[in-house]
Amino acid sequence: MSYLETAHNVYKEAALTPDVGLCCTTNPVWELPGLKIPKIMQEMNYGCGSTVHARDLTNNPKMLYVGVGGGMELLQFAYFNRQKEGVIGVDVVDEMLEASRKNFIEAEKLNPWFKKEFVTLKKGNALNLPVSDNSIDVAAQNCLFNIFKSEDLKKAIAEMYRVLKPHGRLVMSDPTCEQPMNDALRNDDRLRALCLSGSLPIAEYVKMLTDAGFGTIEIRARKPYRVLAPKHYATDELIYIESIEVAAIKDPMPEDGPCIFTGKAAIYFGDDPFVDDKKGHILLQNQPLAICDKTAAALASLNRDDIFISESTYHYDGGGCC
Repeated sequence: MSYLETAHNVYKEAALTPDVGLCCTTNPVWELPGLKIPKIMQEMNYGCGSTVHARDLTNNPKMLYVGVGGGMELLQFAYFNRQKEGVIGVDVVDEMLEASRKNFIEAEKLNPWFKKEFVTLKKGNALNLPVSDNSIDVAAQNCLFNIFKSEDLKKAIAEMYRVLKPHGRLVMSDPTCEQPMNDALRNDDRLRALCLSGSLPIAEYVKMLTDAGFGTIEIRARKPYRVLAPKHYATDELIYIESIEVAAIKDPMPEDGPCIFTGKAAIYFGDDPFVDDKKGHILLQNQPLAICDKTAAALASLNRDDIFISESTYHYDGGGCC
């Protein structure tokens, strides 16, 4: 049995018998005016964060969500869109698609604004999406890509890049791990399906995205997720896993490399009202400016004693230098 077949079976079972503990997100369920999420959707929230951010969802974007779970994030996306076929959900597991269809019937009962035709569910594989080129404004996946091994992960990211319009964005939440994992963990197909042993270091995860052509990367959140302890797993040491929320934007790749925002800021505290680095960045006196890692390195190279550059906070919510 291949590792993808194992994952298929895990999520088939999770569709037939909801498993609240399958994934554990610490994010609260969105509380929005007029939005009521059925209990069954909350029980089938198989993610490790959130991909629903209001600033991504202005002007009725065409949306794609891959790996539908119980349909909760599809419903949240539809809240912002409210158009027929405005949101596409793709999943390879028939039972998960059927569970979502039933859950949308419950959602219609609770939400007068919602119609199930707002969401189109399609059977399809993340490695070969049933979606046209350059047709999607916002694509999303939650705790899916970490299941894939390296070559399949490259294919899945390339597929998302293909279907996005220019300047469209891929919004994701996935587990990451900075510690090395032994082969016993890495080769455990069930642990990979459970979003544990496929976790990559953040730098490697980001490089996968920039290698696919995404010119701007935003790391929006980084938070604790799981611990693999020796008494429960095949490891001699504690392994700490975090989850991150990331947006990869299909911007043209800058000549000097991608703009990667990891939550750094620059603060100018000199005597003049502002400083201009002559590269498109103006720092007002004592006003923090969110900067990408590339700009942080360029400002540091100026060797000024009146510019403070923070460490990465791994929290970014826009308003940056690029």
